[in-house]
Amino acid sequence: MGATDRDIAQAKDFIAPPGYQRHRPETTLLYQVVAEHYPAFRDRRAAEDRPLPRYVEDEFEAYLKCGLLEHGFLRVKCDACQAEKLVAFSCKRRGFCPSCGARRMAETAALLVDGVPPQQPVRQWVLSLPFALRYLLATRPEVVTQVLGIVYRAISAHLIHKAGLTRASAVTGAVTLIQRFGSSLNLNVHFHLLVLDGVYRRNGEGRLVFVPVPSPSAEELKGLVQRIAERIGRSLERSGLITRDIDNAYLAFDPTEEAPNHGLLGSSITYRIATGPREGQKVFTLQTLPAEPDAPRPEVAESSGFSLHAGIAAKASQRDKIERLARYVSRPPVATERLSLTRGGNVRYALKTPYRDGTTHVIFEPEDFIARLVALVPKPRAHLTRYHGVFAPASRDRARIVPGTRAAASAARGEVSVSDRQRAMSWAQRLKRVFAIDIETCRQCGGQLRVIASIEQPAVIERILDHLGHTAETVDPAHPSRAPPQGDRLV
Repeated sequence: MGATDRDIAQAKDFIAPPGYQRHRPETTLLYQVVAEHYPAFRDRRAAEDRPLPRYVEDEFEAYLKCGLLEHGFLRVKCDACQAEKLVAFSCKRRGFCPSCGARRMAETAALLVDGVPPQQPVRQWVLSLPFALRYLLATRPEVVTQVLGIVYRAISAHLIHKAGLTRASAVTGAVTLIQRFGSSLNLNVHFHLLVLDGVYRRNGEGRLVFVPVPSPSAEELKGLVQRIAERIGRSLERSGLITRDIDNAYLAFDPTEEAPNHGLLGSSITYRIATGPREGQKVFTLQTLPAEPDAPRPEVAESSGFSLHAGIAAKASQRDKIERLARYVSRPPVATERLSLTRGGNVRYALKTPYRDGTTHVIFEPEDFIARLVALVPKPRAHLTRYHGVFAPASRDRARIVPGTRAAASAARGEVSVSDRQRAMSWAQRLKRVFAIDIETCRQCGGQLRVIASIEQPAVIERILDHLGHTAETVDPAHPSRAPPQGDRLV
């Protein structure tokens, strides 16, 4: 379901304290559970002739090395006070790593708000899908383009019609962020579309003029979700991917014939236990709050397992709200602060927002928790950000509307605009902007930091860490250490 205004405001929960500090993943419960239980889970799957895909194994192996000095680091030195810091390499993966996920979230949000939406109002449209289609899109990501095209065309046609225009005379634009997880770490492929809350029409001179459109009514939402559901059903049926009867849609292929990990995906989607003696049964939940009656929600419409939400909008002047919204949508799936262990050693995960039936936590046996993480790893080259309409790279109107494109054009003319400066931000600058972390300034004296070496060779790493006692993050210039061990070249 879509984010609420409260959820968007809470996106600041992802902001870290000022100053770079190594995140020490080895001290987190997530890392400890993965390090202890993943090898046995992997080996057991291989012994059962159900090995994990190579890209999944790579994801876990990279995560277990992420942020650990033992696997490589940069030496960073302050030119003023000569203090040194070791900055560990990160895995930069898209699956479940909280640290790299938070960085990706910051990068995505900053790039979107600086380089895509023009100074116009934006509305978030969220489409959730039936279980069968979640499974289809998770196992066959190439189908996402087909489904998403139908969704965007339905929403854009609604906006154009409501503006009193035609598709020949008006255009709109959207960015889709594909989110793959639900609040209980279940695999839930759904779409967050940031759509212009209006359309562009061409005036008599051929110039594009923005026409705002009022928010959709409950009846309009209901009609939209029904059209989307029917068009997606017809399209997938013609493609031979599903078969339909009067009430339901079914996959036209046997999931058991697919890759060995597809059972893990299906269990995650349907809230089932994926492994162990209780395989196939419902996951454990804790219901610690009284159930709430279902209240009508005019901003949400449902039909045939589809759910369409359009309750969040940002005015043209609310660029900060758009960025917070993009951060919320592109956040990493695992919130480490919501993880804990039961007395029996099971993993307990607190829901961000309790379910209406009073459920506040889900509980996993350790290996089933690993199975949940496996299901969250996207296939390689699965694009999770898509651009439509005037935002699409091939759009003839993109250069007139998209801020990043205008910035590039002005740069070619020798001009420097606000958009130019934003577009030219380095990663370090974006990190400072979003997380208030400054990795370019010395915490001791305020001087400028610079990278003096990249240490990647295992023998060199071991010698330097032994030399520094393996625990030092900063070399105090008042007590200078000896030079690095002889015979090893630092590059």
